[in-house]
Formats: sequence, C-alpha cells, structure tokens
Amino acid sequence: MSDAIKHECGIAMIRLLKPLSYYQEKYGTPYYGINKLYLLMEKQHNRGQDGAGIATIKFDVKPGNRYISRYRAMGSTAVADIFEYVQKKFAAVNKAYPEQSKDPQWLKDNVSFTGEVLLGHLRYGTHGKNSIESCHPFLRQNNWMTRNLVLAGNFNMTNVDELLQQLYDLGQHPKEQADTVTVLEKIGHFLDEENQELFDQAKRDGFSNIEISGQIGKNLDVSKILTRSAKTWDGGYTIAGIFGHGDAFVMRDPAGIRPAFYYQDEEVLVVASERPVIQTAFNIPLGSVQEIKPGYALIAKKDGTITQEMFREPAVQKSCSFERIYFSRGSDADIYKERKALGKLLCPQVLNAVQHDIKNTVFSFIPNTAEVSYYGMMEGVQEYVRRHQKEVLLQRADKISDKELDDMLSIQPRFEKLNVKDAKLRTFITQDADRQDMVQHVYDTTYGIVRDHEDTIVAIDDSIVRGTTLKQSILTILDRLNPKKIVIVSSAPQIRYPDCYGIDMSRMGEFVAFEAAISLLKQRGLAHIIEDVYQKCLASLNKPKDEVENYVKAIYEPFEAQEISDEIARIIKPHHLNAEVEVLFQTLDNLHIACPNHLGDWYFSGDYPTPGGNKVVNRAFMNWMEGKNVRAYFSSN
Repeated sequence: MSDAIKHECGIAMIRLLKPLSYYQEKYGTPYYGINKLYLLMEKQHNRGQDGAGIATIKFDVKPGNRYISRYRAMGSTAVADIFEYVQKKFAAVNKAYPEQSKDPQWLKDNVSFTGEVLLGHLRYGTHGKNSIESCHPFLRQNNWMTRNLVLAGNFNMTNVDELLQQLYDLGQHPKEQADTVTVLEKIGHFLDEENQELFDQAKRDGFSNIEISGQIGKNLDVSKILTRSAKTWDGGYTIAGIFGHGDAFVMRDPAGIRPAFYYQDEEVLVVASERPVIQTAFNIPLGSVQEIKPGYALIAKKDGTITQEMFREPAVQKSCSFERIYFSRGSDADIYKERKALGKLLCPQVLNAVQHDIKNTVFSFIPNTAEVSYYGMMEGVQEYVRRHQKEVLLQRADKISDKELDDMLSIQPRFEKLNVKDAKLRTFITQDADRQDMVQHVYDTTYGIVRDHEDTIVAIDDSIVRGTTLKQSILTILDRLNPKKIVIVSSAPQIRYPDCYGIDMSRMGEFVAFEAAISLLKQRGLAHIIEDVYQKCLASLNKPKDEVENYVKAIYEPFEAQEISDEIARIIKPHHLNAEVEVLFQTLDNLHIACPNHLGDWYFSGDYPTPGGNKVVNRAFMNWMEGKNVRAYFSSN
C-alpha cells in the first residue's frame, strides 16, 4: 500500500499438552514452548510494530511461588527485545546451575517463562498513548489463583461508552476509557461471580477452604463466563485469555471480522492470527490448520480437555477483506490466490485504459504488497495477448503476410519493476518545502525502460487510502520517465468509509474518495446534501444503535464510481506533472469473486456488520464537519 496505515494486532497462544519433560526428551529442550512462541510472533511481525508482550502460566505451583510471568517491550524491535531478555535469563540459569538446568521440573519450579500456557501479542496502536502500559497482555490479579486473568487481543469495540456505563452500574470505577479496560473488567467481573458461586457451593458441600480452590478450578464454566461477558459487545475481536489456574480460551466475534486459526495434536494446541505462521512454526500441512468459528470460543481446560463452544449466536459472516488484500502475509495459500485474482480481474479495465495498446505500455507495481496482484495482472494481460494473436491468425490465416505474422507474434507485454523503495531514506527534515523534496526521493526509479512520450505506465497498488504518497512522491517519480500517460490501478475498491474494528482508518477527511465526492457535490450545486447528512447524523445521536443507518452513503449516491475515480485522478495529480493521469479501482463484485469467503467490505460499501458501525461512520462525518481531527470510537489497540 503506497499510503501505509496501521491496523489490527496479532496474537499467538500455545498450550502444552504434555509435561515439560516430554519436550526435553523428544526435542532436546525444555524451552520448546517459548521457542515456538518466538517463531509465531516473529512470523506475524507485520501485524504490529509499536510494541509486543508475552505472558506464561505455570500449573500447580506451591503457594508463595510466582506462577505468572509477563514481559513487554516497545518499538519495532519489541519481539526481539522480549525474547533476548528471556534467553538471557535462561543462559544465566544454565551457567549458574548447569546440572539443575537440565531438569525440566527444577526449571519450572525456579525459572520464569517455563509454564504450560504461553500467550504473545503484537501491537499496532490505533488510539491513545503509545506506551508500555498500552501493550498487551494485561493482568487482572488476585490472591485467589482462579480469579487471576491474563488477556490479550486483536479487537476494537464500537460501544465503549455503553460498556463503561455497564461497569459503572456494576459498581466498578474503570481507570480509563478504553476497550481493553472494559473487556478485561467485564470478563473479570463475571469470573469473580463464577468463583463466588462455586465457592459458596463447595462450602455447602463441606469442602475445606484449601480444597475449595482446586474445586473451583476444576468446575469453572469458561463458556458461561464468556457468554455473560460478551452479551453487549459490538465490534470485531479475537480475544485470548488465561485464568490463573490454567484454563485458557480464544474467542472470535460473531461476524468473524477478525481472524483466528488453530492447530491441535496430542502435544500442543496452537492459536494465531494467521494460518501460515502455524504451518511454518510447526511444519504442518495446510489442511491441519482450522479456523475458530465466529461466535465461538476455543477453550482449553487445565485438565487438557479442548472444546469449541458458542458464546454468542453467529451473525452473517463478514470476515475482513482487507486481511486478504493487504494486511495478512501473502504466504497463505488462499490469500496468494486471492491477490492474484484481484489483479487479473482488473485486466479489462486496464486494457481499456491503454486502448489495448500492449506494445506501448509498461506494466509495473508500487512496492511491495501489490506484487502478488501484479502477477495476476500479468497473467491476465498475457492471456489477452494469446487470445488476440489466436483470433487474428485464425481470421487471416490464408492472407497474412510474413511481416504481419512477425509483428503479431512479436507482441510481448512489457513487465518491469519501475519503483524501488529506499528503506534507508528517512524524511526527518521538518521544514515543509525541504521535507516535500525529500519525500519525492523515498522511492528510486528504474531509468531507460520507458520511451519518452510514447509509452503508458500502468502501476498497480493494492489499495489507495489518502493518495498523499501518490501525489507527493510516486507520480512525480514516474513522470520523470516521460511517459505520455500514467494509469494507477487499485486492486481494492474505493475506500469511502472508516473502519472501527481494528484498522486505523477512522477519519473521513483522510479518504481521497470522500474528498472527491465532496468536491463533486460542490462543483455540481449539490452542497446541500452535505448539510442534510450532517443533520441526520446529529438527529441519530439519541437513537438506539439498532435503529441508526449509515447516512453518509448519501454523499456518494449522486455519482457513478467512474466519476469519483476521475475526480480522484484530478486531486492527486501534481500541478507540475506532464503526463496524463488516470486512476482505476476494483469493483465490489470482483472483490467478492476474488475473496468469496471474506465478504466484510464496509470500508468500500458502507455496509457495517454490527450496529455500532453505523454510529461510528456518522460520528466520523460529524467530526469532519465540526473540524475535529479525532477518532469516532475509543480504543487501546
């Protein structure tokens, strides 16, 4: 994506199903779990570079000994920093106690991060302070083992204000307005209630206080706790948690907005935000990795029983299509095919834009996440050329000249890498004019390929959000090659609406498609629609969220998609540019053809999968109208 945006976080959980001695004997290390956790997190580094954290739980620890270990770090090297810290602890123990360090039970009794349940999190901050306190996992601590809660997740709730009020009504006093706090405290509240109910029952059954703790851990109804906790949540979420005695869970929202994959065998249960990282870390085939079903929680009891239980009635599945277009790693087999299909489906539009003039067109991509879509476009163009050659040769087989035959057979699409991002260049200069000049050099270009004023450049990007990088950098760089025309192609449809489920696209004014629609309304004497939408949004503030509509759709209704695309081309074209500029976008229909199992398209269509989404988009429009450069929801991710 030429306009880099932050997005949802990543999780990794490992539940060891054998004693630590088993892994020592089979794999030659008692640190099997922590080593695998490192792999799962490093392979998901794309999902969060603001910070990271890990936590582990040890089973059956004697009172007075630590059984929860946690460490968090900030910055793009947080994962490496965390595991370097852990490995230094292990190295120090190995040096000081060479004999004991070979004994898994001794390590568990004496060394942190040697537990049976391990949880990791990678953070991309979409709201609030980027501080160590914002990094997951979070702890809710108590002297009763079964009341401790470790929590980490990939989630945004749209109704934090409502959830906070519910906590107030329960008599709690949360320390901040953030969805992480509300989720932690909501689960914690019903965990406490479940503990109390089980305690009272055990007392009635004649158990001693010492015996009761074990009885609570054995009988804790995880599904019941999660069902009661999530009853009023509105958002997209994959949330992982561990209770202090060892029960663990991963829950996925009813619409399946956020991803969650798992693998289970007799040795381990593994959960991660992306499928290929599990395949890579554990060397297992594609078919062995499953998805957690929307509205279900994968629950691992301390005794090793693993079930998948429904905590909310599943809704129509609207899994995030942006996962497929951009965010998830392209090494996933299905995602790779889908991204290729996105590029291939754009070929009819691309060929029309260049008037089917293959000889005078150079096809390229804007690094680096659009590369797979580019391969799909290449495939589509090559298929067109073969069809064209076949049709012409069949039609004129009896009268074609040698020269015409040579010309026809020599048609060869020109696929080139024109832009290379200079990762070492940092635009640290603060003066606007100087910084603008530096921005234009973030990408290097390949000279000597495009013929002056003859060739058209077609450059595919996976998506276009703000268009600022195109305007400030890429178009200027491509124009230096002196093409007669530049066609920018987005493998995603026009991004028209904010996200509120984890992706950092929450301000209306950031979308070049919105800017184009507003511009067209003003040009064509339809500016009254802007005020009408504002008044409807304002009137909806006191409505129940189930009755609220997405009133912002009216901003786009007067225009065809092509009209908005043409206005986007005008907006992003710098005044000094010599080449003609055209912008093409994927259609919604083709998006759904390419990604049939990920129909969450609210950023393009405005059709939000939860009622809270409509409230957020209306609030975002009101913020734009009122000049407030803030998000339309609370979050701590």
